[in-house]
Amino acid sequence: MENKTGKYIKYAFGEIILVVIGILIALQINNWNENRKDRIKEQVVLKQLQEDYQENLIQLEEKMTTRDKIIFSAIKLLKAFDQPNEVAHDSLVKNLANAFHDPTYDPIQNDLTSSSNLILIRNKRLKRLLSNWSSDVVGVIEIEVNWSKTVNEEFAFILAELGLGRDVSNSFMNDSKHLWLLDKNEDSYKIEIGTSKLSAPLDEILTSRKLEGLLGNAITLNKAANLQSEALHNRIQEILDLIDAEIKD
Repeated sequence: MENKTGKYIKYAFGEIILVVIGILIALQINNWNENRKDRIKEQVVLKQLQEDYQENLIQLEEKMTTRDKIIFSAIKLLKAFDQPNEVAHDSLVKNLANAFHDPTYDPIQNDLTSSSNLILIRNKRLKRLLSNWSSDVVGVIEIEVNWSKTVNEEFAFILAELGLGRDVSNSFMNDSKHLWLLDKNEDSYKIEIGTSKLSAPLDEILTSRKLEGLLGNAITLNKAANLQSEALHNRIQEILDLIDAEIKD
């Protein structure tokens, strides 16, 4: 009886061990399968993020180029204030039209950086950059909003006071390059509205304190926006580099 009991206990113990081993193997296989699915999902998310941030980078560079043109034109106009005898009306209007731009950065917004997708991304540095993205963009947008408000509420009013609204609008529509347009066809937005016979003489335009002050503001705000954009540009490039390193061919 003792021998039979001992054998039964050993048999039962062996059965328990086999069941436990089977459960552990099944769990391991299930975990492996879930990890494999997560890696596939991670690759899908990374590739979509790669496309989005490449578009964000292109748009940011276009906005920076437009701001450089605003700054360049504003500097030329301030020089015209200092040396009014060397200024032509057409050149003045063209530079005013270039300074009249108000580029705003509008990056692609998606749910790929939500918590559920961020969990899939294993690279800790990349995960942190993606989670901080929204706050990084704010620094650029805040300055843009100030300049856009200045353009629409002050610049347009000053141009109207000086009788330059029509001339500048005509140059803006026909001579300026608009990188922000989805359709880059230069003829798609052109419309001839003519020039005004009511514009103020050059000596009155180039002695306008309001216009001079606004041009100084144009340089300050757009330079600040571009400095912030350069930092954001570096962030986007780092994100793209990290994504490239994680994507499997």
